[in-house]
Amino acid sequence: MTARKPVRPTPASLLLAAALGLSAAPAAHADDTALNANAGADTGTSTVTSTSADSKWKIGVGPGVVITPKYPGSRQLSYIPFPALDISYDDRFFSQGPDVLGVNVLRGPAYHVGAALSFDFQSRKESDDPRLHGLGDVDGGPKLKLFADYTWWAFTGSVELYQDIAGHHQGTTVSTDVLASAPAGGWLFSVGPGFTWANGTYTRTFFGVSDQQSAASGLPTYRTSAGVRDIHMNAMVTYDFSRHWNGSVAATFGRLQHDAANSPITEKRFELNTLASVNYKF
Repeated sequence: MTARKPVRPTPASLLLAAALGLSAAPAAHADDTALNANAGADTGTSTVTSTSADSKWKIGVGPGVVITPKYPGSRQLSYIPFPALDISYDDRFFSQGPDVLGVNVLRGPAYHVGAALSFDFQSRKESDDPRLHGLGDVDGGPKLKLFADYTWWAFTGSVELYQDIAGHHQGTTVSTDVLASAPAGGWLFSVGPGFTWANGTYTRTFFGVSDQQSAASGLPTYRTSAGVRDIHMNAMVTYDFSRHWNGSVAATFGRLQHDAANSPITEKRFELNTLASVNYKF
């Protein structure tokens, strides 16, 4: 059995899964023999089967919701509905979760290596909180995602790189995760740790305070650099209600580290990102 990493409504990429997660995505890349394990987490949150055994298409659709901090380090939460799509062709091309369009350049029964155009809704607006006045807005947008995953027995290891390609100064993040998965009847349980690294551009954008921003906001000047953004634990449960219907809930429990944790912008070091969806499989 090949376990796949779920969408992880990660703080780093994330999500939104439109979906952002995730997971942290996190990658769920369609596989004829695979069960969907994040975020995810992390890129789909459903097991997709075909009505025809020899069909190369796998299609799943349904409603979903993401619960995530309003902005990195925020105490407030955003509740974002999204269409949970899980579509793939021949385990080669896919549109799953936040990955609008992706391709498995290399693939096998136990591994995937590829790239995707992923939409990341992670943003920060001055209107989100009075404390943010004077810091300027940070917009979400498309990112280039490079990924690789490998499954051995019940364990899946994955690495995902996200690069901002919209010019919104969100820089580069890299998430590494390990998941252990176990089926039980119609249930599939997955759990495992991970961490996210961010480059200096990302940390300056979301956690840094320049001299100009300090003068406008009243927050102290704060310099940041590249480093580990967070450590986290992924957990997911999926249940097959019937041949065509299943549901899943994925959660990432994270703690901001180093510059992200100590920033004057950060109100809460612990982050909880959750993604829930119900899918109809054609």
